[in-house]
Amino acid sequence: MNIQAGDIRDIPFDHGRLDRLMEAAGLDVLVATSKHNTQYLLGGYRFIFFAAMDAIGHSRYLPIVVYEKGRPENAAYVANRMEGGEHANHPFWTPAFHPSCWGTRDASRLAAEHLRKIGQGKARIGIEPGFLPSDAHEELSKSLPGARLVDATGMLERMRAVKTPAELERLRIAAELITDSMLATIGWAGQGTTKTDIIERLRREETSRGLQFEYCLLTLGSSHNRAASSQSWQQGEVLSIDSGGNYRGYIGDLCRMGLLGEPDAELEDLLAEIETIQRAACSKIRAGTDGSEVIAAGKEALESSASAAFTDFVAHGMGLVSHEVPFLMSDGPVAYEGVDAARPLEVNMVLSVETTMRHPRRGFIKLEDTVAVTAGGCEMFGDRGRGWNRGGGGT
Repeated sequence: MNIQAGDIRDIPFDHGRLDRLMEAAGLDVLVATSKHNTQYLLGGYRFIFFAAMDAIGHSRYLPIVVYEKGRPENAAYVANRMEGGEHANHPFWTPAFHPSCWGTRDASRLAAEHLRKIGQGKARIGIEPGFLPSDAHEELSKSLPGARLVDATGMLERMRAVKTPAELERLRIAAELITDSMLATIGWAGQGTTKTDIIERLRREETSRGLQFEYCLLTLGSSHNRAASSQSWQQGEVLSIDSGGNYRGYIGDLCRMGLLGEPDAELEDLLAEIETIQRAACSKIRAGTDGSEVIAAGKEALESSASAAFTDFVAHGMGLVSHEVPFLMSDGPVAYEGVDAARPLEVNMVLSVETTMRHPRRGFIKLEDTVAVTAGGCEMFGDRGRGWNRGGGGT
């Protein structure tokens, strides 16, 4: 196997930071295998052929980025055979590129061969257990009997915690385009429009703006059911539209409200309660503030709400993954520990802040915002349409 000389001046991440994190974790080499982390380490690249699925033949696609601590000149990308054309058009930064794989075993064998070639056959190797198939793990262990495979998931999460200006811009664009798409969809929908039709319309609105549509969770009327169905929107009913859209790998995730008709005093008050909770939490978001202060502010405002009995507050980190560092809560809807609650927020971290009311009569009322941490406070992306957006366009 030839290790080709490459130009590493344009490494698309802070490799000094990665080296320090690897040193703290006791790692000699990193073998990244998740789509999100290989994309991060390759500067945003993801192979389009496997964007929607991984399976092929008897196995699956397994991209691998190998990075040796302090020696970026020894980095490699182990790729599918069809990625040679991608490299020809836009060369990867890694000095070594091995587009020779169709499945998991041959990819892990090539990674092991590369590790032996650079003298790291007996190293402490950081892996992603949740994203390394059992047969690939078995192949690495067999090919490198003197190596120790160590969980590097937390280290890689920490690496992605602080966004670069380019990452922030992608998150901002994602949020802005989702907001535009949701407001256009609400304005289009009208009397008798079904949930299935509204979700399909949102998909078209997002894709026409350059987003990859991920999901839409939608409620109408007094129902709390957010799945697609033939239920139709009726006069006087509320609509909640919660969507995730992907812009060049980065997730935008927001929720806005619609109404077919004019809001009465109760609806105005209910949405104002949610807005108060959102603003209370966001008022604590700034560099140097412990994440727990954000959660405490949101929960304190929630406890003061007249609708506290059927309302929830959540805040979490986001970026390439919809829930990532900082992990602020142990009692949120996704099961993980709030390991970052006692850590100070850092400039260019990004949070999702969301307040959800499941009103027994008026239905599902929610706001969700994407918020970037700044030195003196925060910046909200897609910060429009926070009130009762009127429907009525119809089909």
